[in-house]
Amino acid sequence: MRRKTPKISIQPKHVLTFCTVICLILIFLSFRYETLLSPVKTAVGSIVTPMQKGINTFGSYISDKLDTLANMRDLIDENEKLKSQIESLKVENSILIQDRYELDGLRRLYEVDQKYADYPKVAARVISRDSNSFYNVFTIDKGAEDGIKVDMNVLAGNGLVGIVTEVGKNYSKVRSIIDDASYVSGMFLKTSDTCDVKGDLQLLDEGVIRIEAISMNADIKDGYEVVTSHISNKYLQGILIGYAYDIEVDSSNLAKSGYLRPAVDFEHLEEVLIITTLKEKLEKAE
Repeated sequence: MRRKTPKISIQPKHVLTFCTVICLILIFLSFRYETLLSPVKTAVGSIVTPMQKGINTFGSYISDKLDTLANMRDLIDENEKLKSQIESLKVENSILIQDRYELDGLRRLYEVDQKYADYPKVAARVISRDSNSFYNVFTIDKGAEDGIKVDMNVLAGNGLVGIVTEVGKNYSKVRSIIDDASYVSGMFLKTSDTCDVKGDLQLLDEGVIRIEAISMNADIKDGYEVVTSHISNKYLQGILIGYAYDIEVDSSNLAKSGYLRPAVDFEHLEEVLIITTLKEKLEKAE
């Protein structure tokens, strides 16, 4: 019968004690025989020092790269946050710009409302227009339910826009004074001379429309105001149409003609005021 080999068990504390004793012996020998061990220390140092230097250099390189990566990660995170903030600011800025435009539009409506305070009015928003770049014919969001009727005068900016030509239940169509089919009887406010204001879309690229049938004796200067005249059968009297310029004798040599700069910006119409008093009813009341 084979005898079992006894199992040798080494305790960790014995290993620690042994290593400590060896270290103490080496330290003692290092101090006691410093001169004898100097060549050994030099040889070991010449081997270990370059390795240590290389390890330190490599460690520094790795540390720098890790720092760079950490910084890049921080910059990427910060950049994403800044992008998010920029998008939020863009949205807020767009809202503020829209609010400002709406406020400016309401302010202009208020000013024109005060200018013609004697007439009752209804405010409306433009919801569509014809295909060209000018608002010669357009649709508003108020109709018969709001008391709108055909031939009611429409205002915006500093004066006359046009006249209501069609009314639905909750919408209406407006023909402006720049439309080729438009005709308004006008009057020079300073001299009381009358004239005909005719829409002309071809001229509007220059920002003007045509005025005709001015008396040969009329002394008209550039910048004179033209308003709706008392002889108009649809337009209420005294509403600003625009400002005359380049008045001269026409080809017939019987009258003068020229151009008029409208008081309204017909490229940018968003809100208008409709005067709810009709000219014919006002005349009957008088």
